[in-house]
Amino acid sequence: MLTLSEVLPLFEGKKSLLAEHLGISRQAVSRWNTDAPIPEKHELKLRHQIIGWDENTPIEKSNSKLTGNIHSSSKLNNVNYEIRGPVLEEAYRLEEEGHRITKLNIGNPGAFGFHAPEEIIQDVIYNLSSAEGYCESRGLFSARKAVMQECQLRGIPNVGINDIYMGNGVSELIFMSLQALLENGDEILIPAPDYPLWTASTVLAGGRAVHYLCDEHQDWEPDLEDLESKITNRTRGIVVINPNNPTGAVYSKETLKRIAVLAEKYNLIVFADEIYDKVLYDGAVHTPFATITGECLVISFGGLSKNYRLAGFRSGWLVVSGAKEKAKDYLEGINILASMRLCANVPGQLAVQTALGGYQSIKDLVLPSGRLKQQRDVAWQALNDIPGVSCVKPKGALYLFPKLDPKIYLIDDDEKFVFDLLKSKQLLLVQGTAFNWPTPDHLRIVFLQQHEELQLSIDKLGHFLKKYRP
Repeated sequence: MLTLSEVLPLFEGKKSLLAEHLGISRQAVSRWNTDAPIPEKHELKLRHQIIGWDENTPIEKSNSKLTGNIHSSSKLNNVNYEIRGPVLEEAYRLEEEGHRITKLNIGNPGAFGFHAPEEIIQDVIYNLSSAEGYCESRGLFSARKAVMQECQLRGIPNVGINDIYMGNGVSELIFMSLQALLENGDEILIPAPDYPLWTASTVLAGGRAVHYLCDEHQDWEPDLEDLESKITNRTRGIVVINPNNPTGAVYSKETLKRIAVLAEKYNLIVFADEIYDKVLYDGAVHTPFATITGECLVISFGGLSKNYRLAGFRSGWLVVSGAKEKAKDYLEGINILASMRLCANVPGQLAVQTALGGYQSIKDLVLPSGRLKQQRDVAWQALNDIPGVSCVKPKGALYLFPKLDPKIYLIDDDEKFVFDLLKSKQLLLVQGTAFNWPTPDHLRIVFLQQHEELQLSIDKLGHFLKKYRP
């Protein structure tokens, strides 16, 4: 059986070229172990097309019944989530050897000393004894009522208590919303760069992720001409991540209106991922997509993880608004999936009412004197001070997405770059292609470290980059 180490020399040692030949993502190839057998369907293609074996030549095939090997489903072949991929596994291995790793790869506020408001924690503790049993499959009434009232305050019309579903984080709800919708081969338009869970969930649900470009020269706003050019008769929806992860863009109201016009024109669902809707800087204003249109179906997502620094509580919500009358069958599908998982975790839902109804302490963190704002400024300036590195200043969220000038930094495999950075400087970042950006010239950096330490981390990156200059 062929292994990756045997095949890569035929493709100049580049996983990207191998992935292109096989018609799969480069991240999928990155998941293969160097000395493990290549998946059988890809091995057959390589033998026939590259190695030159006649198709009638017997090829040794693994037989799980004889060897005892248990293989993963082929449905996972093109499912990738590189934020927690092979580079993170190497980070864990280095930690086991005693190395201290600086992890700027995941937006995990609690790990950096951003604590939830004390009143939320105390209310959960006080009510914890009531969380021993299941709740209604859509979620606790008190939590959904609080979300409904938040919708009213934000100007989202016609949202009732049964239009809201609580979930084990937004991640679960994203998958449910796509699983209930997609037939095999259906397409979802997803921004590039994206939060990769959207792409992975689309593929796992049998769909095809089609990426529309966001324009770095326009503060990472979506390229709407590119978006419309990619709509086909198989397109079912448009994903809008606003504020954006990984770029930090906060979309203008005009951009959202133009997306709504396209959704209405082509009868598409809009999936509005708005988990960072309160993490805003420099007076940026977030406009909920559901306030823009009532003519198409809008599925909005929010939660406690970022605004309230409660990522570990895994408490998120899905809100249905707009043209609900056209989507009764689809919404019944979501209801079936919600019932199948019985309910979301109840202790996490106990935090929702107090969080949404109490003092919004996130506002203090994003003020000019606030810790998040100061850290963003330090990190943004430090990155732009590195020769050949440029970064659009994020208006929201917790991330920077700097560009490494390809004329200065000769990087053709950005996953290898972040792997080598990790081993050399014990600094863990995520490569831009992990967010389905098409070229290996960006990185995502989380700016949750205290600003003195953040400066040191970016100095390490700048020093490491020197070896890539010609």
